[in-house]
Amino acid sequence: MKLDPSFYKHLLDHVYDGVYFVDTDRRILYWNRGAERITGYPAEEVVGSRCADNILVHVDENGVELCKTACPLLQAVNDTKNHHAEVFLHHKSGHRIPVSVYATSLRNEDGQVIGCIETFRESVHGPDPLYLYELEKASLLDPLTQVANRRFLEMRLASSLGEFGRYGIPFGVIFADIDHFKEINDTYGHLAGDDMLKMIARSLRTNVRSTDLVGRWGGEEFVIIASHASLKSLQNLAQKLRTLIEKSFLRRDDRNLQVTMTFGATMVRSEDTEQSVMARADALMYRGKSDGRNRVIAEP
Repeated sequence: MKLDPSFYKHLLDHVYDGVYFVDTDRRILYWNRGAERITGYPAEEVVGSRCADNILVHVDENGVELCKTACPLLQAVNDTKNHHAEVFLHHKSGHRIPVSVYATSLRNEDGQVIGCIETFRESVHGPDPLYLYELEKASLLDPLTQVANRRFLEMRLASSLGEFGRYGIPFGVIFADIDHFKEINDTYGHLAGDDMLKMIARSLRTNVRSTDLVGRWGGEEFVIIASHASLKSLQNLAQKLRTLIEKSFLRRDDRNLQVTMTFGATMVRSEDTEQSVMARADALMYRGKSDGRNRVIAEP
């Protein structure tokens, strides 16, 4: 029995993972519903564009753009092997999403490479909607950004200090502030500023461990409480987040709006109170501001 080609399209459109095809010039020919769901981009905005210059802009955790040098699709076209990579793609809402990608070449009946197929899935899944609903009911969720609010952060901080005192379980605190945020509000309006806050919250939330808590402390300030951390892992996390924020962007008036963030990171100490550990992380963040912004300052 010979199946109609539309059957295969229907089949791929119901695959949960993102799937897309490109030709040998890496021009996107097909974009399934899974790809639409993960990236926020409908097929009509992507099909026909080239992978190397499209709006997804894959980067690694160091912020290096992969499309021109280490693109898995390009590697699959050139050496006909299967390729896997862990990358961060640009969501239509602006934030960065960690994804696992798998690329392999496509051949015709003569064995000639005619394109590639890439499948991708989220490496870290967002919070359960029911969990967010319960937090919202308990007034523990920031209504704009959908991350923990200050009250929830203070509750987690008190709990983490208690566990540290009783069992010696270490944790770290990262205090982050958007650089020159007032300029976004003044130039593009408060709606753009709100969209920027939501974009940053998503980038932070989707790129930490499930055991870490991301919250909005107030205004343009965010806090991450990282459980079972060391100073090195805390610094690495802050650097990764700084890079991903720097590589995120919103589209406004046919241009990309980008911001940077400055991070202060510190580990809990035996003599710490809730106020002292937060004050230390805050002071480290402000030292980063004084040193030029868009950086991480980490101390024990």
